Amino acid sequence: MIEVVSIKPHEKYGGVYLVELEDGSMKLATKNLAPGKRVYGERLYLYEGVEYREWNPYRSKLAGALLKGIKELFIGSGTKVLYLGAGSGTTPSHVSDLVGEKGVVYAVEFAPRVIRDLLRVCEDRKNLIPLLNDARFPQKYSHTVSLVDVLYADVAQPEQAAIVNINAKYFLRENGYLYLAIKSRSIDVTKEPDEIYKREIDTLTKGGFEIVDVVHLDPFDKDHAMVLARYTRS
Repeated sequence: MIEVVSIKPHEKYGGVYLVELEDGSMKLATKNLAPGKRVYGERLYLYEGVEYREWNPYRSKLAGALLKGIKELFIGSGTKVLYLGAGSGTTPSHVSDLVGEKGVVYAVEFAPRVIRDLLRVCEDRKNLIPLLNDARFPQKYSHTVSLVDVLYADVAQPEQAAIVNINAKYFLRENGYLYLAIKSRSIDVTKEPDEIYKREIDTLTKGGFEIVDVVHLDPFDKDHAMVLARYTRS
């Protein structure tokens, strides 16, 4: 078993930690809000009485974006997040770690089979609220979701940016932030990824977003980009 040498706060991203292992490797991690519990088979590290969860960039696009140096992380203690495309809970669980007990993560997922796995994750995380809904129709969950600080979207739909825009109108506060994982092959397999990224970014701009940063997620996720944007509601 590889021993932990040290765990230190990330110098750029609050709530994120760097784990130094005795083999010289460095891993991203978050403090485990549910000690002793794993979500996707990740390693747990106990250091100075605190348990941390390894954050795998090959399993989480947000971790990949951090390793690719995205400009800011606007998800922290007390943040309210609407997460579209929550899947089985891999990245939402780390977002849950980041926002802590004072924050909340509304996790929208469309597939009934997948949300069963998400429900098991939510049992140990009271700040993670599962919603079986289609992100294309935010009015169907508007009675549950309050105004949020951050909108995170990872939806495998052809109109990803358009789905973000309509959800932002309902739920994202003015000057709130967006993280959009653009899956170019889910939108149009016949076009080059850069062409798809530009089109989706143009759609966001028309919807009232100001682009802050864009990072390509290779090698962690091929033909993916993460867009960070601020919502001006203009």
